[in-house]
Amino acid sequence: MITITPKLLFLGTGGSMGIPVIGCKCPVCQSEISFNKRLRPSALLMIDGKRILIDCGPDFREQALRYGLDQLDGIIITHAHNDHTAGFDELRIYSLRTHQAIPCLLSPDTLADLKRRFYYIFDEDSPYAALTAKFQLQLLESERAEVLFAGLDVRYFTYQQGGMNVNGFRFGNLAYVSDIRDYPTTIFEDLKGVETLVISALRFSSTPLHFSIDEAVDFSRRVGAKQTWLMHIAHELDHEKANAYLPADIRLAYDGLEI
Repeated sequence: MITITPKLLFLGTGGSMGIPVIGCKCPVCQSEISFNKRLRPSALLMIDGKRILIDCGPDFREQALRYGLDQLDGIIITHAHNDHTAGFDELRIYSLRTHQAIPCLLSPDTLADLKRRFYYIFDEDSPYAALTAKFQLQLLESERAEVLFAGLDVRYFTYQQGGMNVNGFRFGNLAYVSDIRDYPTTIFEDLKGVETLVISALRFSSTPLHFSIDEAVDFSRRVGAKQTWLMHIAHELDHEKANAYLPADIRLAYDGLEI
């Protein structure tokens, strides 16, 4: 496993609609507090000189410009939902500039979905083939294992959200677990010893697709993480009010936070 302490930059911590939500007049969407302005979920893993993008949603271009992402060493896709993959085409600049394929780690199910929606990227006979992104695909062939990706040892595991398989990832003592709802008990074996847990929690109330705040807290306690950061946050959660409710070792993440 990775022994170097990884760093993680939150590029986006919002739910599928982002915050502010279009046309919404709720207090959070109207808030002037920067912590309440959230792009769609994505993160940048920085470890051993490598910069690995986790998910590439509809706000990726803005995120790349905002945080100066002029170079990537790989991309990890957790699952195929639009808020995690809609910016996939934006990755072409990285392979066009370097003339090298981008290492990409994802499940066969996620790849099949991307090939349907971004068919032109994977069509080598397309007249636009020279202008599309090129990927060096590495598939997650089982439900849980450890793989070598972009020179890094990465542990992955599988759980479900609304019937869709989602992959969580562990990098040394840091784990990234987005869009979790139903999971096997083996997940706690995969997360044993994790000190920093990043996990999604949509709002205070439970939903069929996401943990509530309290469910995320309970999950964190079972993992035994020293610090937990909540992301994939809906506009029902005000940053300051939610943090006042949470235990001191569990906080809402925010766009631009580096841990």
